[in-house]
Amino acid sequence: MSHVIHQEIVIAASPQRVYSALTDSQQFSALTGVPAEISREAGGVFSCFGGMIVGRHVELMANERIVQAWRVANWDAGVYSVVSFVFKAQGTGTLLVFDHAGFPDGTGEHLETGWHSNYWEPLKKYLG
Repeated sequence: MSHVIHQEIVIAASPQRVYSALTDSQQFSALTGVPAEISREAGGVFSCFGGMIVGRHVELMANERIVQAWRVANWDAGVYSVVSFVFKAQGTGTLLVFDHAGFPDGTGEHLETGWHSNYWEPLKKYLG
């Protein structure tokens, strides 16, 4: 079992705006510049970065929490990790508390930097 990636990011937008950007296909496509299809319902599937990242929503609590069974398309068949996004209002912004667990050995470092470059930086720019 691999270690856990834990990141805390402050975003200058409300929890509602951050949640919406991560769960709305059009907004996520706009912020990443790559096609995404994201279900808005718990149990629904998502595909982002042109199908490079796929999975299913385990839990969606509007403006509070997203939990996903998450995988990179080139991982071995049936291998999923779990990602959790928790949104906490902080002044006029949001503290996003992020955890990623259960990914294949040897992929942690790449994933850790990827969350910053592919999610947090574009999100901050899009919502800023």
